[in-house]
Amino acid sequence: MKCIQFEQEKRYIKDFLKLPQKLYGPKTNMENRGEVEKLLKNTHPLSKYFTLHKFLVYRKEEVVGRFVITTYPEDGTAYIGFFECVNDAEVAERLFREASHYAKQLGKNKLVGPVDASFWIKYRLKINLFDKEPYTGEPYNKDYYLKLFRENGFEISQHYISNIYNEVDGAEPVYDYRYSSFVDKGYQILSPHVRDFDKVIGELYDLITELYSDFPIYKAVSREDFAAVFSDYRYIINMSMVKMAYYQGEAVGFFVSVPDYGNRVYHLRSLRNLLKVLALKKKPDKYIMLYMGVRSVHRGLGKALVGSIMEELRSSGLPSIGALARDGKITQKYGEEHIQQCYEYVLLEKKVEK
Repeated sequence: MKCIQFEQEKRYIKDFLKLPQKLYGPKTNMENRGEVEKLLKNTHPLSKYFTLHKFLVYRKEEVVGRFVITTYPEDGTAYIGFFECVNDAEVAERLFREASHYAKQLGKNKLVGPVDASFWIKYRLKINLFDKEPYTGEPYNKDYYLKLFRENGFEISQHYISNIYNEVDGAEPVYDYRYSSFVDKGYQILSPHVRDFDKVIGELYDLITELYSDFPIYKAVSREDFAAVFSDYRYIINMSMVKMAYYQGEAVGFFVSVPDYGNRVYHLRSLRNLLKVLALKKKPDKYIMLYMGVRSVHRGLGKALVGSIMEELRSSGLPSIGALARDGKITQKYGEEHIQQCYEYVLLEKKVEK
């Protein structure tokens, strides 16, 4: 067995991108190959913010594991991500040993993961409900990965859930009072028009950089780079399921949902997937509630935003998933009367011995 560190060699980039195709089926491979290739080649809009140290593990000539150590200037933590590994304790032990040794060489005091380069790209490890197909935006992985991390010295540091909601039924609206109470106070809660996408992206940038800055592994990026990363959302989003809240002309809250495309949006080189994405945008089977936030001085506005989304779901008769809320955040409790099950995810860490 050998561990190879690489830079821009085509052979190794090809092997790196090939491993998920070996480990996952056509419906469970959540890797956006084009995005990962840009990251490996340092051509991604966010590449300027970090350094990627890229590794492959081979047994004989077969690639059996991969990982990347991401480092940021003036950050004593190293982040392990793009982790994929066969279900073999010996391979995993070699992989994590190499990762820890390299982090030590870099002078880092802790390994945190899984983090695929950035807060803005993908992080967290899925730990339950592997019988369900992954949903759009889910950090999906093999069911044995938690065992591999823990057997190699990692401990859980953060816990997250995604709530699975049933259909919101009933002939009469049940959330009007939440919405109306804020409208009466002078708030506007509305779905923006698609022509206003660029304006809304700017408003979301201001709100997210303020409201998410205390999240684990958060790193600030510029407005331009934020817009570049989220630009493709204009093609997959239904504006009726995006809500912006304004008070005295200022954006003070937001709720962003997308149809559940499964993993199809990550594999658009397939004409079949592209056509299915176009069909699902017009007629979704389910919605994924990805992001929400409210400035703290506008207490209670979050429930009004959730209420407006629930009314959209009631009128469409569709189920939904409230994605990736961290423990301790009130968003875990919104709409709790409709929760059926909860997906669980974790972030792990390990001290690097000096």
